[in-house]
Amino acid sequence: MQLAASSRIRRSRLRLARTTRRKVSRHGARKRDSGAQERRKIQYEEGRTHGFPLGWEHGYWYGKCETVLRLTEQPIGIRPIHVLFVATGKGFPYSPLDEAIAATLRGLVGRLTVTDSTQPVAEIAARIRPDIAIVLDGLHFDIAHVDEMRRLGIRTAIWFTDDPYYTDITASLATHYDEVFTLELTCIDFYQRLGCSRVHYLPMAAYPIEFRPRNAARSKRHDICFIGSAYWRRVAFFNEVTGYLASKDTHISGIWWERLKDFPILADKIALGRWLGPRETAEMYNGSKIVINMHRAHDDETFNNNSAGIAAVSPNPRTFEISGCATLQLTDARDDLVNFYTPDVEIVTYSSPQEMVEKIEYYLTHEEQRQAIAMRGMYRTMRDHTYARRLDTMLSILFP
Repeated sequence: MQLAASSRIRRSRLRLARTTRRKVSRHGARKRDSGAQERRKIQYEEGRTHGFPLGWEHGYWYGKCETVLRLTEQPIGIRPIHVLFVATGKGFPYSPLDEAIAATLRGLVGRLTVTDSTQPVAEIAARIRPDIAIVLDGLHFDIAHVDEMRRLGIRTAIWFTDDPYYTDITASLATHYDEVFTLELTCIDFYQRLGCSRVHYLPMAAYPIEFRPRNAARSKRHDICFIGSAYWRRVAFFNEVTGYLASKDTHISGIWWERLKDFPILADKIALGRWLGPRETAEMYNGSKIVINMHRAHDDETFNNNSAGIAAVSPNPRTFEISGCATLQLTDARDDLVNFYTPDVEIVTYSSPQEMVEKIEYYLTHEEQRQAIAMRGMYRTMRDHTYARRLDTMLSILFP
Protein backbone atom coordinates (compact mmCIF):
# COMPACT_ATOMS: atom_id res chain seq x y z
CA MET A 1 0.00 0.00 0.00
CA GLN A 2 2.83 2.36 0.93
CA LEU A 3 4.55 1.66 -2.43
CA ALA A 4 1.34 2.41 -4.33
CA ALA A 5 0.87 5.69 -2.43
CA SER A 6 4.48 6.67 -3.09
CA SER A 7 4.05 5.95 -6.81
CA ARG A 8 0.91 8.10 -6.99
CA ILE A 9 2.73 10.98 -5.30
CA ARG A 10 5.64 10.75 -7.78
CA ARG A 11 3.21 10.73 -10.74
CA SER A 12 1.39 13.72 -9.30
CA ARG A 13 4.61 15.64 -8.86
CA LEU A 14 5.68 14.82 -12.43
CA ARG A 15 2.33 16.04 -13.81
CA LEU A 16 2.67 19.24 -11.77
CA ALA A 17 6.23 19.77 -13.06
CA ARG A 18 5.17 19.20 -16.67
CA THR A 19 2.24 21.58 -16.29
CA THR A 20 4.48 24.21 -14.75
CA ARG A 21 7.05 23.85 -17.57
CA ARG A 22 4.31 24.18 -20.19
CA LYS A 23 2.99 27.32 -18.52
CA VAL A 24 6.48 28.81 -18.29
CA SER A 25 7.17 27.80 -21.92
CA ARG A 26 3.90 29.34 -23.13
CA HIS A 27 4.62 32.48 -21.17
CA GLY A 28 8.14 32.69 -22.66
CA ALA A 29 6.78 32.06 -26.17
CA ARG A 30 4.19 34.81 -25.66
CA LYS A 31 6.97 37.18 -24.60
CA ARG A 32 9.09 36.17 -27.60
CA ASP A 33 6.12 36.53 -29.97
CA SER A 34 5.37 39.91 -28.48
CA GLY A 35 9.00 40.99 -28.96
CA ALA A 36 9.04 39.71 -32.55
CA GLN A 37 5.77 41.50 -33.30
CA GLU A 38 7.18 44.71 -31.88
CA ARG A 39 10.31 44.40 -34.01
CA ARG A 40 8.23 43.70 -37.12
CA LYS A 41 6.09 46.73 -36.35
CA ILE A 42 9.18 48.93 -36.03
CA GLN A 43 10.63 47.52 -39.26
CA TYR A 44 7.34 48.07 -41.03
CA GLU A 45 7.17 51.69 -39.89
CA GLU A 46 10.77 52.28 -40.92
CA GLY A 47 10.10 50.71 -44.32
CA ARG A 48 6.99 52.83 -44.73
CA THR A 49 8.83 56.00 -43.71
CA HIS A 50 11.89 55.48 -45.91
CA GLY A 51 10.69 53.02 -48.55
CA PHE A 52 7.59 54.85 -49.72
CA PRO A 53 9.29 58.11 -50.83
CA LEU A 54 12.22 56.15 -52.30
CA GLY A 55 9.87 53.90 -54.25
CA TRP A 56 7.83 56.87 -55.42
CA GLU A 57 10.98 58.66 -56.57
CA HIS A 58 12.24 55.62 -58.49
CA GLY A 59 8.83 54.96 -60.02
CA TYR A 60 8.39 58.58 -61.09
CA TRP A 61 11.84 58.60 -62.71
CA TYR A 62 11.17 55.31 -64.48
CA GLY A 63 7.86 56.64 -65.77
CA LYS A 64 9.56 59.77 -67.15
CA CYS A 65 12.08 57.60 -68.94
CA GLU A 66 9.36 55.48 -70.54
CA THR A 67 7.63 58.64 -71.76
CA VAL A 68 10.84 59.96 -73.34
CA LEU A 69 11.55 56.55 -74.89
CA ARG A 70 8.35 56.78 -76.91
CA LEU A 71 9.69 59.95 -78.53
CA THR A 72 12.66 58.02 -79.95
CA GLU A 73 10.62 55.40 -81.79
CA GLN A 74 11.40 55.56 -85.51
CA PRO A 75 10.32 52.66 -87.69
CA ILE A 76 12.96 51.20 -90.02
CA GLY A 77 11.97 49.52 -93.25
CA ILE A 78 12.75 45.86 -93.98
CA ARG A 79 15.07 45.27 -96.93
CA PRO A 80 14.13 42.35 -99.23
CA ILE A 81 17.56 40.73 -98.97
CA HIS A 82 18.98 37.49 -97.61
CA VAL A 83 21.79 37.92 -95.05
CA LEU A 84 24.04 35.16 -93.76
CA PHE A 85 25.23 36.31 -90.34
CA VAL A 86 28.36 34.59 -89.02
CA ALA A 87 28.47 35.13 -85.26
CA THR A 88 31.73 34.95 -83.31
CA GLY A 89 30.87 31.63 -81.67
CA LYS A 90 33.39 32.55 -78.95
CA GLY A 91 31.00 32.28 -76.02
CA PHE A 92 30.78 34.73 -73.15
CA PRO A 93 31.41 37.69 -73.11
CA TYR A 94 30.91 37.79 -76.91
CA SER A 95 27.70 35.75 -76.94
CA PRO A 96 25.46 38.66 -75.86
CA LEU A 97 26.82 40.68 -78.80
CA ASP A 98 26.16 37.76 -81.17
CA GLU A 99 22.58 37.56 -79.90
CA ALA A 100 21.98 41.31 -80.04
CA ILE A 101 23.08 41.63 -83.64
CA ALA A 102 21.27 38.49 -84.81
CA ALA A 103 18.03 39.63 -83.16
CA THR A 104 18.36 43.12 -84.63
CA LEU A 105 19.10 41.87 -88.14
CA ARG A 106 16.03 39.66 -87.96
CA GLY A 107 13.87 42.78 -87.93
CA LEU A 108 15.74 44.53 -90.75
CA VAL A 109 15.98 41.98 -93.57
CA GLY A 110 13.57 39.77 -95.44
CA ARG A 111 15.54 36.61 -94.70
CA LEU A 112 18.26 35.89 -92.16
CA THR A 113 20.38 32.79 -91.75
CA VAL A 114 22.50 32.65 -88.58
CA THR A 115 25.58 30.51 -88.11
CA ASP A 116 28.91 30.97 -86.33
CA SER A 117 32.63 30.72 -86.95
CA THR A 118 32.80 27.08 -85.80
CA GLN A 119 30.48 25.85 -88.58
CA PRO A 120 31.19 24.92 -92.26
CA VAL A 121 30.18 28.40 -93.34
CA ALA A 122 31.32 28.15 -96.98
CA GLU A 123 29.21 25.02 -97.48
CA ILE A 124 26.18 26.71 -95.92
CA ALA A 125 26.67 29.78 -98.11
CA ALA A 126 27.02 27.63 -101.25
CA ARG A 127 23.72 25.92 -100.43
CA ILE A 128 21.61 28.99 -99.51
CA ARG A 129 23.28 31.62 -101.77
CA PRO A 130 22.80 34.72 -99.56
CA ASP A 131 23.03 38.25 -100.92
CA ILE A 132 25.78 38.97 -98.38
CA ALA A 133 27.69 37.16 -95.63
CA ILE A 134 28.39 39.41 -92.62
CA VAL A 135 31.09 38.15 -90.26
CA LEU A 136 31.33 39.55 -86.73
CA ASP A 137 34.81 39.94 -85.20
CA GLY A 138 36.32 37.17 -87.36
CA LEU A 139 39.43 36.62 -85.24
CA HIS A 140 38.68 32.89 -84.82
CA PHE A 141 37.13 32.38 -88.26
CA ASP A 142 39.04 30.35 -90.85
CA ILE A 143 39.70 32.75 -93.70
CA ALA A 144 39.47 29.86 -96.20
CA HIS A 145 35.68 30.09 -95.84
CA VAL A 146 35.78 33.74 -96.88
CA ASP A 147 37.95 33.02 -99.90
CA GLU A 148 35.63 30.20 -100.98
CA MET A 149 32.52 32.39 -100.64
CA ARG A 150 34.10 35.08 -102.76
CA ARG A 151 35.11 32.46 -105.36
CA LEU A 152 31.43 31.50 -105.51
CA GLY A 153 30.49 35.12 -106.14
CA ILE A 154 29.02 35.73 -102.67
CA ARG A 155 29.79 39.15 -101.21
CA THR A 156 31.47 39.23 -97.80
CA ALA A 157 31.75 41.82 -95.04
CA ILE A 158 33.61 41.88 -91.72
CA TRP A 159 32.81 44.02 -88.67
CA PHE A 160 35.87 44.28 -86.42
CA THR A 161 34.77 44.74 -82.80
CA ASP A 162 38.06 45.19 -80.92
CA ASP A 163 40.11 47.66 -82.95
CA PRO A 164 42.82 48.78 -82.51
CA TYR A 165 43.81 46.26 -79.82
CA TYR A 166 44.08 43.26 -82.18
CA THR A 167 45.29 44.93 -85.39
CA ASP A 168 48.32 42.60 -85.52
CA ILE A 169 45.77 39.86 -86.21
CA THR A 170 43.12 41.74 -88.19
CA ALA A 171 45.79 43.03 -90.59
CA SER A 172 46.06 39.53 -92.08
CA LEU A 173 42.28 39.12 -92.32
CA ALA A 174 40.88 42.38 -93.65
CA THR A 175 42.09 42.10 -97.26
CA HIS A 176 40.14 38.85 -97.75
CA TYR A 177 36.78 40.66 -97.46
CA ASP A 178 34.85 42.78 -99.94
CA GLU A 179 33.75 45.23 -97.24
CA VAL A 180 35.49 46.12 -93.97
CA PHE A 181 33.70 47.81 -91.06
CA THR A 182 35.63 48.98 -88.00
CA LEU A 183 34.50 50.54 -84.73
CA GLU A 184 37.68 52.64 -84.57
CA LEU A 185 38.01 55.77 -86.70
CA THR A 186 41.82 55.67 -86.82
CA CYS A 187 41.77 52.16 -88.30
CA ILE A 188 40.19 53.30 -91.57
CA ASP A 189 43.52 54.55 -92.89
CA PHE A 190 45.27 51.47 -91.47
CA TYR A 191 43.12 49.07 -93.50
CA GLN A 192 43.20 51.23 -96.60
CA ARG A 193 47.00 51.21 -96.55
CA LEU A 194 46.85 47.41 -96.44
CA GLY A 195 44.94 47.46 -99.72
CA CYS A 196 41.30 47.31 -98.61
CA SER A 197 39.36 49.45 -101.06
CA ARG A 198 36.08 49.66 -99.13
CA VAL A 199 36.52 50.49 -95.44
CA HIS A 200 33.75 52.01 -93.31
CA TYR A 201 33.54 53.49 -89.83
CA LEU A 202 30.80 51.82 -87.78
CA PRO A 203 31.08 52.01 -83.96
CA MET A 204 29.26 49.66 -81.62
CA ALA A 205 25.95 50.68 -80.02
CA ALA A 206 23.38 49.84 -77.34
CA TYR A 207 20.93 46.95 -77.48
CA PRO A 208 17.72 48.47 -76.02
CA ILE A 209 16.22 45.10 -75.10
CA GLU A 210 18.89 44.89 -72.39
CA PHE A 211 20.32 48.37 -71.92
CA ARG A 212 17.36 50.58 -71.12
CA PRO A 213 15.83 52.25 -68.04
CA ARG A 214 14.88 49.73 -65.37
CA ASN A 215 13.67 50.02 -61.80
CA ALA A 216 16.69 48.32 -60.26
CA ALA A 217 16.54 46.32 -57.04
CA ARG A 218 17.63 48.04 -53.84
CA SER A 219 20.66 45.72 -53.59
CA LYS A 220 21.99 47.14 -56.88
CA ARG A 221 21.67 50.81 -55.94
CA HIS A 222 24.88 52.74 -55.33
CA ASP A 223 26.17 56.26 -55.72
CA ILE A 224 29.13 55.29 -57.93
CA CYS A 225 29.70 52.29 -60.18
CA PHE A 226 32.43 51.01 -62.48
CA ILE A 227 32.26 47.73 -64.40
CA GLY A 228 35.28 46.56 -66.34
CA SER A 229 38.66 44.87 -66.25
CA ALA A 230 41.64 46.31 -64.38
CA TYR A 231 44.03 46.95 -67.25
CA TRP A 232 47.29 48.46 -66.00
CA ARG A 233 46.54 52.01 -67.18
CA ARG A 234 43.21 51.85 -65.37
CA VAL A 235 44.95 50.56 -62.26
CA ALA A 236 47.36 53.51 -62.31
CA PHE A 237 44.41 55.90 -62.53
CA PHE A 238 42.35 54.18 -59.83
CA ASN A 239 45.38 54.11 -57.53
CA GLU A 240 45.00 57.90 -57.35
CA VAL A 241 41.35 57.74 -56.22
CA THR A 242 41.22 54.54 -54.16
CA GLY A 243 40.86 56.37 -50.85
CA TYR A 244 38.11 58.60 -52.19
CA LEU A 245 36.10 55.73 -53.68
CA ALA A 246 36.51 53.74 -50.45
CA SER A 247 34.79 56.58 -48.58
CA LYS A 248 31.75 56.51 -50.88
CA ASP A 249 28.93 54.12 -51.71
CA THR A 250 30.94 52.56 -54.54
CA HIS A 251 30.60 49.32 -56.48
CA ILE A 252 33.29 47.93 -58.80
CA SER A 253 32.98 44.68 -60.70
CA GLY A 254 35.56 42.95 -62.88
CA ILE A 255 38.79 40.98 -63.07
CA TRP A 256 42.34 41.82 -61.94
CA TRP A 257 41.38 44.50 -59.40
CA GLU A 258 43.70 42.94 -56.84
CA ARG A 259 46.39 44.80 -58.81
CA LEU A 260 45.44 48.02 -56.99
CA LYS A 261 48.20 49.32 -54.76
CA ASP A 262 45.78 49.78 -51.84
CA PHE A 263 43.39 46.99 -52.76
CA PRO A 264 42.51 46.04 -49.13
CA ILE A 265 40.86 49.39 -48.35
CA LEU A 266 38.56 49.04 -51.36
CA ALA A 267 38.16 45.25 -51.34
CA ASP A 268 34.71 45.19 -49.71
CA LYS A 269 33.38 47.36 -52.55
CA ILE A 270 34.74 45.16 -55.35
CA ALA A 271 33.04 42.10 -56.82
CA LEU A 272 36.34 40.55 -57.81
CA GLY A 273 36.62 38.26 -60.79
CA ARG A 274 32.97 38.60 -61.85
CA TRP A 275 31.80 38.73 -65.46
CA LEU A 276 28.33 40.28 -65.46
CA GLY A 277 25.81 39.43 -68.15
CA PRO A 278 24.07 42.28 -69.99
CA ARG A 279 20.91 42.24 -67.85
CA GLU A 280 22.79 42.39 -64.54
CA THR A 281 25.16 45.01 -65.95
CA ALA A 282 22.19 47.12 -67.03
CA GLU A 283 20.66 46.77 -63.56
CA MET A 284 23.91 47.96 -61.97
CA TYR A 285 23.96 50.95 -64.32
CA ASN A 286 20.32 51.72 -63.58
CA GLY A 287 20.87 51.48 -59.85
CA SER A 288 23.80 53.90 -59.81
CA LYS A 289 23.69 57.67 -59.67
CA ILE A 290 27.00 57.97 -61.53
CA VAL A 291 28.63 55.33 -63.73
CA ILE A 292 32.32 55.79 -64.54
CA ASN A 293 33.51 54.88 -68.01
CA MET A 294 37.23 54.57 -68.70
CA HIS A 295 38.40 53.57 -72.14
CA ARG A 296 41.10 51.00 -72.57
CA ALA A 297 44.48 52.55 -73.45
CA HIS A 298 45.71 51.69 -76.94
CA ASP A 299 49.19 50.94 -75.56
CA ASP A 300 48.24 49.06 -72.38
CA GLU A 301 50.41 46.02 -71.73
CA THR A 302 47.52 43.66 -70.98
CA PHE A 303 46.41 41.44 -73.90
CA ASN A 304 47.39 43.97 -76.52
CA ASN A 305 48.16 43.08 -80.14
CA ASN A 306 48.66 46.61 -81.45
CA SER A 307 52.36 46.72 -82.30
CA ALA A 308 51.68 49.49 -84.82
CA GLY A 309 50.70 51.70 -81.88
CA ILE A 310 47.47 52.85 -83.51
CA ALA A 311 45.80 55.37 -81.21
CA ALA A 312 42.13 55.01 -80.24
CA VAL A 313 39.80 58.00 -80.54
CA SER A 314 36.34 56.39 -80.82
CA PRO A 315 33.89 55.65 -77.98
CA ASN A 316 33.74 52.11 -76.65
CA PRO A 317 30.52 50.04 -76.59
CA ARG A 318 30.07 50.79 -72.87
CA THR A 319 29.60 54.49 -73.74
CA PHE A 320 26.29 53.73 -75.45
CA GLU A 321 25.18 51.05 -73.00
CA ILE A 322 25.60 53.28 -69.93
CA SER A 323 23.76 56.22 -71.46
CA GLY A 324 21.01 53.92 -72.70
CA CYS A 325 20.19 53.16 -69.06
CA ALA A 326 19.44 56.82 -68.25
CA THR A 327 22.20 57.16 -65.70
CA LEU A 328 24.79 59.91 -65.57
CA GLN A 329 27.91 58.77 -67.40
CA LEU A 330 31.25 60.21 -66.35
CA THR A 331 33.76 59.23 -69.03
CA ASP A 332 37.32 59.99 -70.00
CA ALA A 333 37.31 62.14 -73.11
CA ARG A 334 38.06 60.69 -76.54
CA ASP A 335 38.50 62.84 -79.62
CA ASP A 336 35.55 61.44 -81.55
CA LEU A 337 33.15 61.38 -78.60
CA VAL A 338 31.75 64.82 -79.53
CA ASN A 339 30.30 63.35 -82.72
CA PHE A 340 28.07 61.09 -80.62
CA TYR A 341 27.24 63.09 -77.47
CA THR A 342 27.44 66.72 -76.40
CA PRO A 343 29.67 67.01 -73.31
CA ASP A 344 28.01 68.52 -70.22
CA VAL A 345 24.65 68.26 -71.99
CA GLU A 346 24.22 64.51 -72.66
CA ILE A 347 27.36 63.14 -71.02
CA VAL A 348 30.08 64.36 -68.63
CA THR A 349 33.83 63.99 -69.22
CA TYR A 350 36.97 64.09 -67.09
CA SER A 351 40.68 64.26 -67.94
CA SER A 352 42.39 63.55 -64.60
CA PRO A 353 41.74 61.76 -61.29
CA GLN A 354 41.23 65.09 -59.54
CA GLU A 355 38.69 66.28 -62.12
CA MET A 356 36.82 62.99 -61.86
CA VAL A 357 36.55 63.35 -58.06
CA GLU A 358 35.41 66.99 -58.36
CA LYS A 359 32.69 66.09 -60.85
CA ILE A 360 31.48 63.14 -58.80
CA GLU A 361 31.17 65.43 -55.78
CA TYR A 362 29.33 68.05 -57.80
CA TYR A 363 26.76 65.76 -59.39
CA LEU A 364 26.09 63.81 -56.21
CA THR A 365 24.89 67.09 -54.71
CA HIS A 366 23.12 68.51 -57.78
CA GLU A 367 20.39 65.97 -58.36
CA GLU A 368 18.32 67.89 -60.92
CA GLN A 369 21.32 68.54 -63.17
CA ARG A 370 22.44 64.94 -62.84
CA GLN A 371 19.05 63.59 -63.87
CA ALA A 372 18.64 66.08 -66.72
CA ILE A 373 21.96 65.09 -68.31
CA ALA A 374 21.20 61.40 -67.81
CA MET A 375 17.80 61.80 -69.48
CA ARG A 376 19.23 63.66 -72.47
CA GLY A 377 21.96 61.02 -72.82
CA MET A 378 19.36 58.26 -72.85
CA TYR A 379 17.27 60.09 -75.45
CA ARG A 380 20.30 60.60 -77.75
CA THR A 381 21.28 56.95 -77.39
CA MET A 382 17.86 55.54 -78.19
CA ARG A 383 17.41 57.92 -81.09
CA ASP A 384 20.83 57.56 -82.74
CA HIS A 385 22.98 54.85 -81.17
CA THR A 386 21.13 51.53 -81.11
CA TYR A 387 22.11 48.43 -83.05
CA ALA A 388 19.05 48.96 -85.23
CA ARG A 389 20.51 52.32 -86.31
CA ARG A 390 24.01 50.92 -86.82
CA LEU A 391 22.89 47.91 -88.83
CA ASP A 392 20.53 50.04 -90.90
CA THR A 393 23.57 52.19 -91.73
CA MET A 394 25.59 49.10 -92.62
CA LEU A 395 22.87 47.75 -94.89
CA SER A 396 22.43 51.14 -96.58
CA ILE A 397 26.16 51.06 -97.42
CA LEU A 398 26.01 47.47 -98.66
CA PHE A 399 22.75 47.97 -100.57
CA PRO A 400 22.51 51.70 -101.40
